[in-house]
Amino acid sequence: MTRPRISARISAITESATLAVDAKAKAMKAAGRPVIGFGAGEPDFPTPDYIVEAAIEACRTPRFHKYTPAGGLPELKQAIAEKTLRDSGLEVDAAQVLVTNGGKQAVYEAFATLLDPGDEVLVVAPYWTTYPEAIKLAGGVQVDVVTDESTGYLASVEQLEAARTDRTKVLLFVSPSNPTGAVYSPGQVEAIGRWAAEHGLWVVTDEIYEHLVYGEARFTSIATAVPELGDRVVVLNGVAKTYAMTGWRVGWLIGPKDVVKAATNLQSHATSNVSNVAQAAALAAVSGDLSAVARMREAFDRRRQTIVRMLNDIPGVVCPEPFGAFYVYPSIKGLLGKEIRGRRPQTSGELAEIVLEEAEVAVVPGEAFGTPGYFRLSYALGDDDLVEGVSRLAKLLGEAH
Repeated sequence: MTRPRISARISAITESATLAVDAKAKAMKAAGRPVIGFGAGEPDFPTPDYIVEAAIEACRTPRFHKYTPAGGLPELKQAIAEKTLRDSGLEVDAAQVLVTNGGKQAVYEAFATLLDPGDEVLVVAPYWTTYPEAIKLAGGVQVDVVTDESTGYLASVEQLEAARTDRTKVLLFVSPSNPTGAVYSPGQVEAIGRWAAEHGLWVVTDEIYEHLVYGEARFTSIATAVPELGDRVVVLNGVAKTYAMTGWRVGWLIGPKDVVKAATNLQSHATSNVSNVAQAAALAAVSGDLSAVARMREAFDRRRQTIVRMLNDIPGVVCPEPFGAFYVYPSIKGLLGKEIRGRRPQTSGELAEIVLEEAEVAVVPGEAFGTPGYFRLSYALGDDDLVEGVSRLAKLLGEAH
């Protein structure tokens, strides 16, 4: 009997669609094509200077040339605890913090620590592409709660309750949302949190976009809005989006001490400590003020308004206004089945291919986020590229008939 070369568990993992689109766009650019990429979710700003300087100094510090505790530098864990109290009102101590290699490792370790095979996780769709893979690797079962543009991609308590079973252990709660930019109001956060507490569910809440909210929207942490959730909340966060540090790979997980200890044990065997240089940079970031993110947020807000207006001017495209993160998630269902340059795309994936080939614009199709019939576009790119890219999109899609 010939055994498979790759395990069934790893074979079942799909490539990150957002990174794949970004890689293809960069490859086309390298080949000389003027591709404009709306695929990857990363700020187009450099990391602030004072953070870079902290990393340079760390390189010169001999203690950072050695192993440090697997769960994170003690001073960084303490600073994250203080930053969490400052920004979301949640009081934790350093023993409740695990510093991870980016937000993705925090996601993986949270589900690996909480789930046994067969445990169900309620996931609001559209969802970020990494969540399903982390749940699957932990043996969990993803149960989708599907939303659409009619509600601004917000799930109701009634929808969540309809999806709950005796096997439901975790609610994954994300606000502001990737890919939709949806932000739950304080009242909605409280209602959902109380429902979860009433049914004894764990809540894993991803707060990576906490500082990127616009207009009248306000970030509300479910952990502080609903104290009765008690020690059944795990908070995921990181420096990537707030401080333009996607490449530095520093995230964290905050939770009850037993969960954090177990996740730290896992990390001690998986990766040991996060790079000390990156941790020193993160320490400077979370200990500093928020003036850098305020400047970035102002630019994102301007681009947000521009891209929503331009997309809604395209016949067949419906783009709700997002109030957080730096993504729009327009419905393009009105264009499917129509002829565009001799082709009739039946799916958003097929239409995204046509857009890349014909307009040299890279977008991520909704299939990647669990809801076909949509595109995700990041507006974390320069104003001129944004206008040029959407103009190309409008010109091409305007030919649909």
